[in-house]
Amino acid sequence: MTVALLAATTTAALAAGCTHQHGPAQDGRGRTQTPRQPRETAAGAPVLAVKIDNAPEARPQTGLDSADVVYAEQVEGGLSRLMAVYASTLPKVVGPVRSARESDLELLRQFHRPVLAFSGAQHKLLPLINSAPLQPEPPEKAPSAYFRGTDRPAPHNLYLHPARLMSSPPGAKALTTGFRYGAAPAGGRPENTRTIRFPAAGFTFTWSAGLHRYLVTMDGKPTTTTDGKRVAPATVVVQYVKVRQSAFHDRLGNNTPYTETVGSGKAQVLRDGRVYDVNWQRGKATDGTRFTTRDGKPADFAQGQVWVLLTKAPG
Repeated sequence: MTVALLAATTTAALAAGCTHQHGPAQDGRGRTQTPRQPRETAAGAPVLAVKIDNAPEARPQTGLDSADVVYAEQVEGGLSRLMAVYASTLPKVVGPVRSARESDLELLRQFHRPVLAFSGAQHKLLPLINSAPLQPEPPEKAPSAYFRGTDRPAPHNLYLHPARLMSSPPGAKALTTGFRYGAAPAGGRPENTRTIRFPAAGFTFTWSAGLHRYLVTMDGKPTTTTDGKRVAPATVVVQYVKVRQSAFHDRLGNNTPYTETVGSGKAQVLRDGRVYDVNWQRGKATDGTRFTTRDGKPADFAQGQVWVLLTKAPG
């Protein structure tokens, strides 16, 4: 289904999270609340982070190709979920939107009060989200920003109009990720294809010399958007992290993994058809992540979209 068709879909039925569903926001007397105007953006404005469903039933996604950064993390049952971060461009529609996880709060601390678009969360997690230094915008808080598509069943059909949360993109300066962009580091080795496996999900990145980008394949199928565009980042980071159990579970009793993104470890950077062995370091949650070569020099990324695969460290 095209973005234009999605945008024309009714907003009447709003969001479902992973553990419960939401209807249109209402006050204590059952009256529908008046939608708020989009927040005004200015210097120092926040990025928009959107939790995007990555179950097979949710594909193809919408607006994924417009993100500056896409994080992939493990969730219950070994599946994956995406966090798309928008600063340079706000697409007309993004989705499907799904629920947040505890790990997201640590990951998002690197940005200054980011806007977080998500649909629900485990009920014991909601107070932590509401008290975190971010601006939560679930459907019950911003009902006019969300709508349901008609081409797939709930909960895989909730979409977001970013312009109804932010009047304009904040610009690339809002990306306080610690990433550096520039010429490739010295060294590296040729590698045209890399596959990263979660327990129940797989990502393959194949270098296209013609596009000078990596073509994304998920679970064996080419990754495209709903308007047929192939998702193709310029840089792919395989970041080896600690993935442990959290204090939260889904409605089926499966433990929610917690992905630790503060600390240090090994990583690999794929750019320009080559792979570079690097180290990563993030001293505290408010810091971005630094990637350096073995001799301590910054490992610069290629200009364009970056995918970061947060995967369990081997051993």
